[in-house]
Amino acid sequence: MLSVWLRVIRVRFLLASVIAVSVGLSLNWWQNSSFELFEAVLTFAGVMALHASVDLLNDFWDFKRGIDTKTTRTKMSGGTGVLPEGLLKPSSVYRAGIAFLIIGTVIGGYFVITDGIIIAIILGFAILSIYFYSTKIVDSGLGEFFVAVKGSMIVIGTFFIQSGEITFESILAGIVVGSLSSLVLFIASFPDHDADKSKGRKTLVIALGKHKAAKCFWIFPLVSYLAILIGVSTDVFPVFSLISFLSIPLMIKSGLGLQKNYDSIENLVPYMSSTLMFGRITGALFVIGFLIDF
Repeated sequence: MLSVWLRVIRVRFLLASVIAVSVGLSLNWWQNSSFELFEAVLTFAGVMALHASVDLLNDFWDFKRGIDTKTTRTKMSGGTGVLPEGLLKPSSVYRAGIAFLIIGTVIGGYFVITDGIIIAIILGFAILSIYFYSTKIVDSGLGEFFVAVKGSMIVIGTFFIQSGEITFESILAGIVVGSLSSLVLFIASFPDHDADKSKGRKTLVIALGKHKAAKCFWIFPLVSYLAILIGVSTDVFPVFSLISFLSIPLMIKSGLGLQKNYDSIENLVPYMSSTLMFGRITGALFVIGFLIDF
């Protein structure tokens, strides 16, 4: 049963939030030479709970709307398959999603008390976005935008909790992480195009069409790389941040693979996996760049 719950929570995708928090912590460590362990542990716990919540509620709503029964499930797309296979009750998954949302809200509430209105704004955005992500947000074509903003806010919020301020560099670091996170969602929506469209969803791939959308792949990593270059050139990031560019070959492999296979689910799976790997490696190298320089 534990393995089923880990599957529906999509544990391996939680790494995106781990990297986002780590970027905020490492940026503060590099810039201010400070690290508040208790606050860091609570931040990780709160962010993980909120991330688990959005994944659980997404699985619930995709099942209720009949999307998961129309998709061809892969290890990167099409939902977890837990509800269509009858491994858990939809009500149980929904309650778990709400429970994680409450846990994340309570932890966030602690930081609202200790750190004030900025965290309250970030927390309020997170709560509303998570609850309405799988219905209103995705149906409005804002899924990729939400994920980009979510990733950015995790970095900015983590840095603020540690340092007590929002800076240009924390916003720039947030853009790096947000773009990488959004890229993973973007490419994973190609196989779900038909099922999503039939049920009223409006992803970026649906809005542009698969052919045009495939060409937009490069925008996401270029935004991340450009933000790093701006940071290094303005001395708000260490020069070691440039080790993030070691992931360029993986980006090229993923992008070219998408161009050739955007209309073939089976052939696209390896490139969805390499895109996920690209995002994780780039984010991890970004963190390492701060730690090496320190």
